[in-house]
Amino acid sequence: QLQLVESGGGLVQPGGSLRLSCAASHVTLDYFAIGWFRQAPGKEREGVSCISSSGGDTFYTDSVKGRFTISRDNAKNTVYLEMNSLKPEDTAVYYCAADHSYHKVVAGYDIDYWGEGTLVTVSS
Repeated sequence: QLQLVESGGGLVQPGGSLRLSCAASHVTLDYFAIGWFRQAPGKEREGVSCISSSGGDTFYTDSVKGRFTISRDNAKNTVYLEMNSLKPEDTAVYYCAADHSYHKVVAGYDIDYWGEGTLVTVSS
């Protein structure tokens, strides 16, 4: 059973940076596409970014393009989300999710595995 654990969240000032990690235990991530999603208070969950199993394909939602970078290190069984130039509207709980289907992760629908989330707060 794949288990995903997010880390790296915290409080940061506007304009600051954070790096989120999504680590897997018991199962290799090599054959999984990974997505980062977020949910702000009172709002629906939205897809932020995703990466294919090979790392050759990536997706970013428009609001984070040029600021966020997704990457994966299969040797460490970990996927990262580097977040720069953070804005208050980036405040949310960030979740990573995994599925063998890249298209399902891009769509954010019917994804097999989810982490518990990590809170990112952008505030002065």
